[in-house]
Amino acid sequence: MKFGIVAPITYATGEPNYVPQIINYLSPLEDKFYSVWLPDHLVPKTPPWWGGILECTTTLAYLSAIFTNFRFGSLVLCNSFRNPTLVAKIGATLQVLTNNRFILGIGAGWDEGEYIQYGYPFPSSAIRIGQLEEGIQLIKKMWTEDTATFEGKYFKAKNVHSTPKLDSIPPIMIGGAGEKLTLKVVAKYADWWNLAWADPPTYERKLRILNRYCRQLGRDSEEIVKTLLSAVVIADTDEEAIRISKKPLGHMNLTLHSLAYFVGSPDTIINKIRAFADIGIDQLILAFLPMPESSSPILFAKTVIPEFS
Repeated sequence: MKFGIVAPITYATGEPNYVPQIINYLSPLEDKFYSVWLPDHLVPKTPPWWGGILECTTTLAYLSAIFTNFRFGSLVLCNSFRNPTLVAKIGATLQVLTNNRFILGIGAGWDEGEYIQYGYPFPSSAIRIGQLEEGIQLIKKMWTEDTATFEGKYFKAKNVHSTPKLDSIPPIMIGGAGEKLTLKVVAKYADWWNLAWADPPTYERKLRILNRYCRQLGRDSEEIVKTLLSAVVIADTDEEAIRISKKPLGHMNLTLHSLAYFVGSPDTIINKIRAFADIGIDQLILAFLPMPESSSPILFAKTVIPEFS
Protein backbone atom coordinates (compact mmCIF):
# COMPACT_ATOMS: atom_id res chain seq x y z
CA MET A 1 0.00 0.00 0.00
CA LYS A 2 1.16 3.51 -0.81
CA PHE A 3 0.52 6.64 1.25
CA GLY A 4 -0.22 10.16 0.10
CA ILE A 5 -0.47 13.30 2.20
CA VAL A 6 -2.71 16.36 1.83
CA ALA A 7 -0.71 19.59 1.76
CA PRO A 8 -1.83 22.34 4.17
CA ILE A 9 -2.70 25.00 1.61
CA THR A 10 -5.45 26.53 3.76
CA TYR A 11 -4.28 29.38 5.95
CA ALA A 12 -5.68 31.38 8.82
CA THR A 13 -6.66 35.04 8.72
CA GLY A 14 -3.59 37.21 9.24
CA GLU A 15 -1.16 34.31 8.86
CA PRO A 16 1.94 35.85 7.22
CA ASN A 17 4.10 32.77 6.74
CA TYR A 18 1.85 30.17 5.21
CA VAL A 19 4.05 29.44 2.16
CA PRO A 20 7.19 28.65 4.24
CA GLN A 21 4.84 26.71 6.52
CA ILE A 22 3.86 24.40 3.65
CA ILE A 23 7.48 23.84 2.69
CA ASN A 24 8.52 23.16 6.28
CA TYR A 25 5.61 20.74 6.66
CA LEU A 26 6.54 18.65 3.62
CA SER A 27 10.34 18.79 3.84
CA PRO A 28 10.87 15.98 6.40
CA LEU A 29 8.37 13.74 4.59
CA GLU A 30 9.73 13.61 1.04
CA ASP A 31 11.38 10.22 1.40
CA LYS A 32 8.48 8.78 3.39
CA PHE A 33 5.24 9.52 1.50
CA TYR A 34 4.56 8.55 -2.11
CA SER A 35 2.44 11.50 -3.14
CA VAL A 36 1.23 14.98 -2.19
CA TRP A 37 -2.32 16.14 -2.87
CA LEU A 38 -3.76 19.63 -3.15
CA PRO A 39 -7.49 20.34 -2.72
CA ASP A 40 -9.25 22.33 -5.42
CA HIS A 41 -11.45 24.62 -3.39
CA LEU A 42 -11.91 28.34 -3.79
CA VAL A 43 -12.82 28.86 -0.14
CA PRO A 44 -11.43 26.88 2.81
CA LYS A 45 -13.02 23.52 3.58
CA THR A 46 -10.62 22.24 6.23
CA PRO A 47 -9.61 23.59 9.64
CA PRO A 48 -9.45 26.40 10.65
CA TRP A 49 -12.40 27.34 8.37
CA TRP A 50 -11.43 30.95 7.97
CA GLY A 51 -8.75 32.84 6.10
CA GLY A 52 -8.06 31.55 2.61
CA ILE A 53 -6.83 28.75 0.40
CA LEU A 54 -4.26 28.74 -2.39
CA GLU A 55 -5.30 27.83 -5.93
CA CYS A 56 -4.61 24.18 -6.65
CA THR A 57 -2.81 24.03 -9.99
CA THR A 58 -0.51 27.02 -9.53
CA THR A 59 0.49 25.83 -6.07
CA LEU A 60 1.08 22.34 -7.42
CA ALA A 61 3.48 23.72 -10.04
CA TYR A 62 5.34 25.69 -7.36
CA LEU A 63 5.69 22.80 -4.92
CA SER A 64 6.64 20.22 -7.54
CA ALA A 65 9.68 22.31 -8.45
CA ILE A 66 10.81 22.29 -4.81
CA PHE A 67 10.06 18.64 -4.03
CA THR A 68 11.33 16.42 -6.82
CA ASN A 69 10.60 12.99 -5.30
CA PHE A 70 6.88 13.29 -4.61
CA ARG A 71 4.20 12.62 -7.16
CA PHE A 72 1.65 15.45 -7.11
CA GLY A 73 -2.09 15.24 -7.61
CA SER A 74 -5.19 17.43 -7.55
CA LEU A 75 -7.77 16.38 -4.97
CA VAL A 76 -9.87 16.77 -7.04
CA LEU A 77 -10.19 19.47 -9.69
CA CYS A 78 -13.76 20.71 -9.97
CA ASN A 79 -14.76 20.13 -13.58
CA SER A 80 -17.00 23.20 -13.46
CA PHE A 81 -14.23 25.67 -12.65
CA ARG A 82 -12.15 25.26 -15.83
CA ASN A 83 -13.03 24.34 -19.40
CA PRO A 84 -11.74 20.82 -20.16
CA THR A 85 -9.55 22.14 -22.98
CA LEU A 86 -7.79 24.37 -20.43
CA VAL A 87 -7.51 21.47 -17.98
CA ALA A 88 -5.87 19.39 -20.70
CA LYS A 89 -3.41 22.20 -21.35
CA ILE A 90 -2.69 22.69 -17.64
CA GLY A 91 -2.32 18.94 -17.11
CA ALA A 92 0.05 18.46 -20.04
CA THR A 93 2.17 21.38 -18.85
CA LEU A 94 2.31 20.01 -15.30
CA GLN A 95 3.24 16.58 -16.58
CA VAL A 96 6.20 18.04 -18.46
CA LEU A 97 7.26 20.37 -15.65
CA THR A 98 7.12 17.60 -13.05
CA ASN A 99 8.91 15.06 -15.26
CA ASN A 100 5.86 12.78 -15.39
CA ARG A 101 4.87 13.06 -11.73
CA PHE A 102 1.38 14.56 -12.17
CA ILE A 103 -1.91 12.83 -11.38
CA LEU A 104 -5.08 14.52 -12.62
CA GLY A 105 -7.72 14.11 -9.95
CA ILE A 106 -11.05 15.43 -11.18
CA GLY A 107 -14.68 15.37 -10.08
CA ALA A 108 -18.10 16.82 -10.83
CA GLY A 109 -18.11 19.41 -8.02
CA TRP A 110 -20.51 19.54 -5.11
CA ASP A 111 -20.35 22.71 -3.00
CA GLU A 112 -23.16 25.01 -4.13
CA GLY A 113 -22.06 27.85 -1.86
CA GLU A 114 -18.62 27.87 -3.45
CA TYR A 115 -20.14 28.03 -6.93
CA ILE A 116 -22.37 30.93 -5.94
CA GLN A 117 -19.55 32.93 -4.36
CA TYR A 118 -17.45 32.73 -7.51
CA GLY A 119 -20.28 33.18 -9.99
CA TYR A 120 -20.44 29.69 -11.48
CA PRO A 121 -23.80 28.17 -12.45
CA PHE A 122 -24.71 25.21 -10.25
CA PRO A 123 -26.77 22.77 -12.34
CA SER A 124 -28.22 19.50 -11.12
CA SER A 125 -25.95 16.64 -10.15
CA ALA A 126 -26.96 14.73 -13.29
CA ILE A 127 -25.85 17.63 -15.48
CA ARG A 128 -22.60 18.11 -13.57
CA ILE A 129 -21.77 14.42 -13.91
CA GLY A 130 -22.65 14.56 -17.62
CA GLN A 131 -20.30 17.51 -17.96
CA LEU A 132 -17.60 15.56 -16.11
CA GLU A 133 -17.97 12.59 -18.47
CA GLU A 134 -17.64 14.81 -21.53
CA GLY A 135 -14.76 16.74 -19.99
CA ILE A 136 -12.74 13.59 -19.36
CA GLN A 137 -13.31 12.38 -22.91
CA LEU A 138 -12.11 15.71 -24.30
CA ILE A 139 -9.04 15.78 -22.04
CA LYS A 140 -8.07 12.26 -23.11
CA LYS A 141 -8.41 13.17 -26.78
CA MET A 142 -6.22 16.23 -26.38
CA TRP A 143 -3.55 14.20 -24.60
CA THR A 144 -3.46 11.43 -27.20
CA GLU A 145 -4.31 12.99 -30.58
CA ASP A 146 -2.36 15.47 -32.70
CA THR A 147 -5.49 17.56 -33.27
CA ALA A 148 -8.63 16.87 -31.28
CA THR A 149 -12.22 17.48 -32.30
CA PHE A 150 -15.07 16.89 -29.89
CA GLU A 151 -18.79 17.57 -30.24
CA GLY A 152 -20.72 16.99 -27.03
CA LYS A 153 -23.82 18.28 -25.33
CA TYR A 154 -21.86 20.53 -22.99
CA PHE A 155 -18.40 20.97 -24.56
CA LYS A 156 -17.07 21.42 -28.05
CA ALA A 157 -13.60 21.66 -29.57
CA LYS A 158 -12.59 21.83 -33.22
CA ASN A 159 -9.16 20.83 -34.50
CA VAL A 160 -7.56 21.89 -31.23
CA HIS A 161 -3.78 21.62 -31.27
CA SER A 162 -2.66 20.70 -27.78
CA THR A 163 0.90 21.13 -26.64
CA PRO A 164 3.17 20.13 -25.05
CA LYS A 165 3.01 16.60 -26.43
CA LEU A 166 3.35 13.88 -23.83
CA ASP A 167 5.58 10.82 -23.67
CA SER A 168 3.67 9.65 -20.59
CA ILE A 169 -0.05 10.33 -20.15
CA PRO A 170 -1.00 11.38 -16.58
CA PRO A 171 -3.35 9.00 -14.81
CA ILE A 172 -6.85 10.37 -14.36
CA MET A 173 -8.29 9.85 -10.89
CA ILE A 174 -12.04 10.38 -10.65
CA GLY A 175 -13.38 11.29 -7.24
CA GLY A 176 -16.93 10.41 -6.30
CA ALA A 177 -19.30 7.85 -4.88
CA GLY A 178 -22.65 8.26 -6.65
CA GLU A 179 -23.92 4.77 -7.35
CA LYS A 180 -26.20 5.50 -10.32
CA LEU A 181 -24.04 7.91 -12.35
CA THR A 182 -20.59 8.69 -11.00
CA LEU A 183 -19.39 5.12 -10.55
CA LYS A 184 -20.42 4.39 -14.14
CA VAL A 185 -18.13 7.21 -15.27
CA VAL A 186 -15.36 5.79 -13.07
CA ALA A 187 -15.81 2.37 -14.67
CA LYS A 188 -15.61 3.85 -18.16
CA TYR A 189 -12.77 6.33 -17.88
CA ALA A 190 -10.83 6.26 -14.60
CA ASP A 191 -7.25 5.12 -14.22
CA TRP A 192 -7.60 5.76 -10.48
CA TRP A 193 -10.68 6.09 -8.27
CA ASN A 194 -10.98 8.08 -5.05
CA LEU A 195 -13.64 7.69 -2.39
CA ALA A 196 -13.63 10.12 0.53
CA TRP A 197 -14.40 9.69 4.24
CA ALA A 198 -15.63 6.08 4.03
CA ASP A 199 -15.43 3.31 6.58
CA PRO A 200 -14.54 -0.22 5.37
CA PRO A 201 -18.13 -1.47 4.91
CA THR A 202 -19.05 1.61 2.87
CA TYR A 203 -15.94 1.36 0.70
CA GLU A 204 -16.52 -2.33 0.13
CA ARG A 205 -20.13 -1.73 -0.94
CA LYS A 206 -19.16 1.03 -3.37
CA LEU A 207 -16.38 -1.15 -4.75
CA ARG A 208 -18.83 -3.98 -5.45
CA ILE A 209 -20.97 -1.58 -7.46
CA LEU A 210 -17.94 -0.31 -9.37
CA ASN A 211 -16.87 -3.87 -10.11
CA ARG A 212 -20.34 -4.64 -11.45
CA TYR A 213 -20.21 -1.67 -13.82
CA CYS A 214 -16.76 -2.76 -14.98
CA ARG A 215 -18.04 -6.26 -15.74
CA GLN A 216 -20.92 -4.80 -17.75
CA LEU A 217 -18.40 -2.81 -19.81
CA GLY A 218 -16.05 -5.75 -20.22
CA ARG A 219 -13.35 -3.95 -18.27
CA ASP A 220 -11.04 -5.52 -15.70
CA SER A 221 -11.64 -3.55 -12.49
CA GLU A 222 -8.10 -4.40 -11.38
CA GLU A 223 -6.90 -1.82 -13.91
CA ILE A 224 -8.28 0.92 -11.67
CA VAL A 225 -6.10 2.07 -8.77
CA LYS A 226 -8.30 2.31 -5.66
CA THR A 227 -7.66 5.18 -3.26
CA LEU A 228 -9.28 6.52 -0.09
CA LEU A 229 -9.20 10.08 1.23
CA SER A 230 -9.39 10.16 5.01
CA ALA A 231 -8.11 12.02 8.05
CA VAL A 232 -5.75 10.94 10.81
CA VAL A 233 -5.33 11.94 14.44
CA ILE A 234 -2.36 9.97 15.74
CA ALA A 235 -0.60 10.09 19.12
CA ASP A 236 1.48 7.79 21.29
CA THR A 237 -1.64 6.42 22.99
CA ASP A 238 -5.28 5.97 22.06
CA GLU A 239 -6.32 8.14 24.97
CA GLU A 240 -4.15 11.06 23.86
CA ALA A 241 -5.35 10.79 20.25
CA ILE A 242 -9.00 10.74 21.34
CA ARG A 243 -8.41 13.72 23.63
CA ILE A 244 -6.89 15.71 20.75
CA SER A 245 -9.64 14.67 18.39
CA LYS A 246 -12.40 15.95 20.67
CA LYS A 247 -11.10 19.50 20.86
CA PRO A 248 -13.50 21.98 19.22
CA LEU A 249 -12.23 23.60 16.02
CA GLY A 250 -12.22 27.35 15.52
CA HIS A 251 -15.56 29.07 15.87
CA MET A 252 -17.55 26.04 14.63
CA ASN A 253 -18.92 23.31 16.84
CA LEU A 254 -16.99 20.55 15.09
CA THR A 255 -14.22 18.29 16.31
CA LEU A 256 -11.46 16.35 14.66
CA HIS A 257 -13.16 13.22 15.95
CA SER A 258 -16.11 13.96 13.69
CA LEU A 259 -13.80 14.20 10.67
CA ALA A 260 -11.18 11.49 11.18
CA TYR A 261 -11.60 7.75 10.76
CA PHE A 262 -8.03 6.95 11.79
CA VAL A 263 -7.85 8.08 15.43
CA GLY A 264 -5.54 6.39 17.89
CA SER A 265 -2.09 5.08 18.64
CA PRO A 266 0.12 3.71 15.86
CA ASP A 267 -0.98 0.14 16.64
CA THR A 268 -4.65 1.09 16.52
CA ILE A 269 -4.24 2.90 13.22
CA ILE A 270 -2.24 0.01 11.74
CA ASN A 271 -5.14 -2.33 12.49
CA LYS A 272 -7.64 0.08 10.94
CA ILE A 273 -5.53 0.38 7.80
CA ARG A 274 -5.28 -3.40 7.50
CA ALA A 275 -9.06 -3.54 7.22
CA PHE A 276 -8.82 -1.34 4.12
CA ALA A 277 -5.85 -3.27 2.76
CA ASP A 278 -7.94 -6.44 2.96
CA ILE A 279 -10.56 -4.79 0.76
CA GLY A 280 -7.94 -4.07 -1.88
CA ILE A 281 -7.24 -0.36 -1.51
CA ASP A 282 -3.97 0.62 -3.19
CA GLN A 283 -3.31 4.04 -1.69
CA LEU A 284 -4.47 6.09 1.28
CA ILE A 285 -4.51 9.87 0.86
CA LEU A 286 -4.37 11.32 4.35
CA ALA A 287 -5.01 14.68 5.96
CA PHE A 288 -3.22 14.80 9.30
CA LEU A 289 -5.11 16.73 11.94
CA PRO A 290 -4.70 19.17 13.49
CA MET A 291 -3.15 20.70 10.41
CA PRO A 292 -0.46 22.01 9.86
CA GLU A 293 1.30 20.45 12.85
CA SER A 294 4.09 18.29 11.45
CA SER A 295 4.59 15.92 14.38
CA SER A 296 1.62 13.73 13.36
CA PRO A 297 2.78 12.77 9.84
CA ILE A 298 6.32 12.26 11.14
CA LEU A 299 5.06 9.85 13.82
CA PHE A 300 2.90 8.10 11.21
CA ALA A 301 5.84 7.77 8.81
CA LYS A 302 8.06 6.27 11.51
CA THR A 303 5.57 3.85 13.02
CA VAL A 304 2.84 3.02 10.50
CA ILE A 305 4.22 3.17 6.96
CA PRO A 306 6.95 0.54 7.56
CA GLU A 307 4.24 -1.99 8.42
CA PHE A 308 2.93 -1.75 4.84
CA SER A 309 6.19 -1.47 2.93
